[in-house]
Amino acid sequence: MTASHTVLDVHLTDADAEAALRWDAWVGLTARPKQLPPKWFYDARGSELFEQITELPEYYPTRTERALLHEHAPEIAAVAAAAGVDTLVELGSGSSEKTRLLLDALSAAGTCRRYVPQDVSESALRGAVDALLDDYPDLAVHGVVGDFTRHLGLLPAEGRRLVAFLGGTIGNLQPAERAAFLVVARAAMRPGEYLLLGAGLVTDPAVLVAAYDDAAGVTAEFNRNVLAVLNRQLGAEFDLDDFDHVAHWDADNEWIEMRLRARRLMTVRVRELELEVPFAAGEEMRTEISAKFRPEGLRAEVTAAGFEPVRFWTDPDDRFALSLWKAA
Repeated sequence: MTASHTVLDVHLTDADAEAALRWDAWVGLTARPKQLPPKWFYDARGSELFEQITELPEYYPTRTERALLHEHAPEIAAVAAAAGVDTLVELGSGSSEKTRLLLDALSAAGTCRRYVPQDVSESALRGAVDALLDDYPDLAVHGVVGDFTRHLGLLPAEGRRLVAFLGGTIGNLQPAERAAFLVVARAAMRPGEYLLLGAGLVTDPAVLVAAYDDAAGVTAEFNRNVLAVLNRQLGAEFDLDDFDHVAHWDADNEWIEMRLRARRLMTVRVRELELEVPFAAGEEMRTEISAKFRPEGLRAEVTAAGFEPVRFWTDPDDRFALSLWKAA
């Protein structure tokens, strides 16, 4: 990072992450049914696989959101400029690729001097920021290593902010978690600040399932990678070939579930937890939900947390929504 333009706050250390993984693994592997949080997909290999997923023909969310941002970023920037916004905050920033569309529009509107990316991975954050600063040398960057479900109240408060939460990531939260996240996000924002939200919409189940179960098997490898994380970090003894990838549309909850299905009866040892984990043949362990929304339901959830709707855009196929909200 370029020291003259960057500050880095670390609220999530390697030790914190290790403790969180141990807890999540213990709770999830002893639960009935078994489950693991999706955040543990994203080690270096998992992040690389997810980038490959975003380029797959079946996986429409990333390119659809990018197209919406490309079309509507100038309008977002105009609203932000009129409100005196000078800071872009991005939750779960990852590679910050889509951020450039916003930064370009905000800069053209003369309203962005500061960028605050937040991510759980310090190495990913540093890499993304270094790449950005090559193209935006006058941009002040205040990076935050932290978990958006735990550290929203610790985000830098300087300036007037536009908070971006993109990628449909809000759908990875259970309904109660979603409600809590939105309430905490609103509490962390001042009246008149803005939230930019990307969310997947309910569409044809065949299209949805294909997006999470591609023909090339990249998503399957991504899903099984969470077992490799447990093997490396916790001394687990999972054989990744013993598990099949499953993508299931839950019509009642209107979400996609990714699961790992045991191919045989087995017991897996997790040395660091002193745990023996039994699996029945055909037993499934949930590794992710990805909720899809109906526009009226999304509006109800976000307004209930104290936001006022400003703009709501969807693609021509009504598969994805980009929406702008004002903290009331």
